[in-house]
Amino acid sequence: MKILLIHQNFPAQFKHLGPALVDRGDQVVVLTPKVKEATKWKGVTILPYVVKGSTTQGIHPWLADFETKILRGTSCYDAALALKQKRFDPDVILAHHGWGESLFLKDVWPDARLGLYCELYHRSGKAETGFDPEFPSPTPDRDALRLRLKNINNRLHEEVMDAGISPTHFQAGTFPDSYQSRITISHDGVDTDAINANPDATLDLPNGKTLSTRDEVITFINRNLEPYRGYHRFMRALPELLRRRPQANVVLLGGDETSYGAKPPAGKTWKQIFIDEVRGQIPDADWARVHFMGRVPYPTFLSMIQVSTVHVYLTYPFVLSWSLIEAMSTKCAIVASDTAPVREAIIGGQTGVLVDFFDQEKLISETCALLDSPERRDFLGSNARRFARERYDLKRVCLPRQLKWVDDLAAVYPVRSPRD
Repeated sequence: MKILLIHQNFPAQFKHLGPALVDRGDQVVVLTPKVKEATKWKGVTILPYVVKGSTTQGIHPWLADFETKILRGTSCYDAALALKQKRFDPDVILAHHGWGESLFLKDVWPDARLGLYCELYHRSGKAETGFDPEFPSPTPDRDALRLRLKNINNRLHEEVMDAGISPTHFQAGTFPDSYQSRITISHDGVDTDAINANPDATLDLPNGKTLSTRDEVITFINRNLEPYRGYHRFMRALPELLRRRPQANVVLLGGDETSYGAKPPAGKTWKQIFIDEVRGQIPDADWARVHFMGRVPYPTFLSMIQVSTVHVYLTYPFVLSWSLIEAMSTKCAIVASDTAPVREAIIGGQTGVLVDFFDQEKLISETCALLDSPERRDFLGSNARRFARERYDLKRVCLPRQLKWVDDLAAVYPVRSPRD
């Protein structure tokens, strides 16, 4: 088949699927603003497009969000027209529609089947905007209105999508009932053959020290250190964790930006805000055992979870991080927040320990209890890897399911409205 992939940050969620389609003989072309010049990657042809225009000054902020999606959609539409003129007519289009790029592609290729990566449908209330009372919405009475506008992009895509795919039941479940029959649940997948425990792993720290599996290591990972991923809850646990565990090293990985939720006050970062909050409670000698890695190459990330004695994963009810499944694959003993979709991967007492997101003492006590129990860590870690291989293995489970989804999509008749 001829397959067109659309993602503003390719390869992202398509990093395994794209090359797998090429390997089986499909012609795969990508349109993305991420590259400046046409290139090849693992047999995939990657073509650039430029996002034209900018958000109108003074426009209502709720409309500004949608205007950026229209700008991406029309820019991608122009690139698609140019591609069509070169006689590329895809049988299937696979898109992450979250940024609006795929809004108008059915207008270029009405007979192509459109499959969407359904990552999240925004919801008001405790599911999203009201989960953490520490960061209340400045306009709670308008949250439902604002998110209804934010979901316009989702709603417009509902009209043109032939099928969807979502990595977790929780994420699929955020979408309205009208989507549900068209969404397949399939995680992106983790290569559990390559991502495994390594008793000889070592991790070089920024201060020149090297940690190994013989050290007591507590790890915490975010793409960016921010409240949506529980960074503030973890930092507030640090003073007591360090006091109770005088031999432990605490290693945090993550950038200084904001991926999700509200941005910090101007001129500040969430990372530094919560360092400043707890630093006065931590003696210098203990603070020397806290190591911020920033963003690191993947091999360094892998070494970090391989040397981890206990890995802490916290999140709002939101998109599940790949890093949790990767930590499970390396047999990490995990303490995680009792939030959806975490419960899909962490079964309390079996594949990890679940604690209330807001229960700081429980987070501390459960982490310390695991550090004191190598037998329990081995039990939980072994179960976690077994579960990861059964549910999230890339080669045996997820990729075959994704390829079947593409083939089923190619065979689907276009969804027609009753008036047709």
